[in-house]
Amino acid sequence: MSGFGVAGAPPAPTIKGWQHLRTGKVRDLYTNDSNEILLVASDRISAFDWVLPTTIPNKGAILTQLSLFWFELLEDIVPNHIISDDVPDQVADRAVIVKPLDMFEIECVARGYLTGSGLTEYKSNQAVCGNALPAGLVDGSELPNSIFTPATKAEIGDHDINIDFDQAAKIVGADDAAKLRDLTLSLYETAADFARSRGIILADTKFEFGRDAKGAITLGDEALTPDSSRFWELSTWQPGSAQGSFDKQFVRDFLTQSGWDKKSPPPELPAEIVEKTAARYEEAYFRITGSKF
Repeated sequence: MSGFGVAGAPPAPTIKGWQHLRTGKVRDLYTNDSNEILLVASDRISAFDWVLPTTIPNKGAILTQLSLFWFELLEDIVPNHIISDDVPDQVADRAVIVKPLDMFEIECVARGYLTGSGLTEYKSNQAVCGNALPAGLVDGSELPNSIFTPATKAEIGDHDINIDFDQAAKIVGADDAAKLRDLTLSLYETAADFARSRGIILADTKFEFGRDAKGAITLGDEALTPDSSRFWELSTWQPGSAQGSFDKQFVRDFLTQSGWDKKSPPPELPAEIVEKTAARYEEAYFRITGSKF
């Protein structure tokens, strides 16, 4: 069976001993005769549900190594899907071998700060995904408590849709929804405390869970990277204004100001935007892990 890909992504490379399964916005997935999965993070970058034609140097390796750091730090809370980081040389540092999981059909999001789609919903009903919040909060406000704000899993090119706990329970079952909520908040709060000790605010993050062959709930995909999280600079955090971030905000800002209509293929990124974005990913890795990439 041949694999399939996503519009805007180049063909996945051939890797000896591995059969291509599919290509996502950032990752290429392969399988072998042992039913293991080779998860390869490319240097592709996406924004506004498009894969951009320009890549960010070392991005895939940084995402992979940062995920490995967090998986190890958090493995006492929940098991993860990692089998090994001993991968073929052509994808060294940017790939891991993982267990196949039967994935839950919701995105598990935790928020400790108000921004993005949460802020939009808050302005309309003073709640986010069914979580009532105090009046007077602004963009970047810290929430009284971290909240679970699940979302549906969208097809590539579509938006995830925020849902409340009851809707999540209808999708995965009430017992599993409660377990996923509790795990999500425990992981988020542990990671947020650690990040804060490194001078970084973890404003929100997304986890994906599945069941392994033995039925155990297992953390999969990536964990706590700048692609799946909002990392802010603690020293300059100021509610009510734009926050200094460690993600692809330079890319989003350039595309917004470029006149691109977000309906046709996106433009190439200027060298300056590429360099600034790569530097922010590398800085996030250094600040969190304490090691230069």
